[in-house]
Order: sequence, then structure tokens, then C-alpha cells
Amino acid sequence: QVQLVESGGGLVQPGGSLRLSCAASGTIFSAHAMGWYRQAPGMQRELVATITHRGNTNYADSVKGRFTISRDNAKNTVYLQMNKLKPGDTAVYYCNAGQLDAQLEYIAGVYWGQGTQVTVSS
Repeated sequence: QVQLVESGGGLVQPGGSLRLSCAASGTIFSAHAMGWYRQAPGMQRELVATITHRGNTNYADSVKGRFTISRDNAKNTVYLQMNKLKPGDTAVYYCNAGQLDAQLEYIAGVYWGQGTQVTVSS
């Protein structure tokens, strides 16, 4: 059973924008915080942005001011609006259903999407 499904990736020029979507089951979405990760070839998986069920957000320093994470609880969907894209943003982007620990650090859960490719190139 597919638990999380990403969409919206593609090829974009530097400075352009993309909006990623991640659709989840109602049970998963209502019980978890959500996060976006990315992984470039030869690189470690990187946490990009997180959002709690109530809408509190956090971002990696590398994307602050350019990316915005949001969620629509009625649609069981989380989004990642990516603006002013750079070649360094090129990666496969994955959504994840996780949780926050007592220190508000995001802990990845076992529920992952299949990934969507984002390529930023001239």
C-alpha cells in the first residue's frame, strides 16, 4: 500500500520555482508531523523543512527565505513551495511522516514517499 505520494518535480532554470505536493492517508497525516528531505547523488539525505499538525515550521539554513512548507489538513496534503531555485537544490525530494522529540527536533518516521526529481539547470 502506497502511504505517501509526491508529485510536482521537474526541470527548471536557476531562479525558477516549483511546488511539490505530498498526499498522505488520513490516518498517517493526522497523527504525524511532516517533513521534506532531499538527497543528491553521492550525498547524505538532508532534512529540508518540517511542519507540525498545527502548522509550526522549521527550515534548513540553506533554504530559508526561498522555500515554504505548508499543509492542508482537509486534503491530507503537504506542500513545498520552492522559489529562487539554485543548481545546488538539484536532488530527489522525499516527504516523510515523523514526529518531534521533547527538544522539538524532527525524528523521521518509517513512512516515506517514492521521491520526486527536481533538477535545476540552464
